[in-house]
Amino acid sequence: MTGKAERAGRDTAALRLAAAPVGPRVRRFWHGGDAGVRLASLLVFVVLWHVLAVVLQSNSLPLPLTVFGRVVDETLSLAMPYHLGITLTRVVIAFAAAMVIGTVIGIAMGHWRKLDLFLDGWLVLGLNVPALVTIILCYVWFGLNDTAAIIAVAINKIPTVIVTVREGARAVDPRLMQVASAYRLPRWRTLSRVYLPQLYPYLMAAARTGLSLIWKIVLVVELLGRSNGIGFQLNVFFQFFDIAGILAYTLVFAAIVLVVEAFVLRPLERRLTRWRG
Repeated sequence: MTGKAERAGRDTAALRLAAAPVGPRVRRFWHGGDAGVRLASLLVFVVLWHVLAVVLQSNSLPLPLTVFGRVVDETLSLAMPYHLGITLTRVVIAFAAAMVIGTVIGIAMGHWRKLDLFLDGWLVLGLNVPALVTIILCYVWFGLNDTAAIIAVAINKIPTVIVTVREGARAVDPRLMQVASAYRLPRWRTLSRVYLPQLYPYLMAAARTGLSLIWKIVLVVELLGRSNGIGFQLNVFFQFFDIAGILAYTLVFAAIVLVVEAFVLRPLERRLTRWRG
């Protein structure tokens, strides 16, 4: 029995030794190699696009090289940087306004029940009014200008921020707040070290959904009532059935979103998570 036990122990140790190098490699591939996996996914997308364009042989779906060449041409002519910069400016201003206003109102509604009941009907209305209606009304009320465009985008985003932050405010642990009060922490320190860290997951969720929504609404706003920006350019290309131009601006716009996600939102989320810990 002792010999069998020793052999079984040696076999188990050998299996663990053999499996040891594999496990870390797999984990590094899935967790440490996220960038490589995403890059491979994009390459597969381009290959599938190329194959489909070759098979269809249609002007409605140009080859990837044709579209990438159009990106280079539009960049060298400075048309794409100009319109892209204008659109990004509108996105940043509308996003910041929506996050600040929505966060303040969401926190207030999460803490004061009567205020929550009073504004709940307004919130439901804001969530269900179509973005197109809001855009048209803002243009009618404020004129065809950037102020109306930014207000329309912010109005469409604020209700979603309020809903998310309100849930976070409701989920704040009152016992932690009582501990901070018992230790007589200053209000600013209580806010920054006790209260806000509990809201960070909800604020990040609101930011992610906000970016995905604001990008799209800004393009609609520009298409309907502005004379510059990516939305305006897409409208011009549509009128001339310029599919390569549409895809070129769309790909660059999507690339900007991916860059913001990879180099702004993800690092910020990791930093806030470490701070919470």
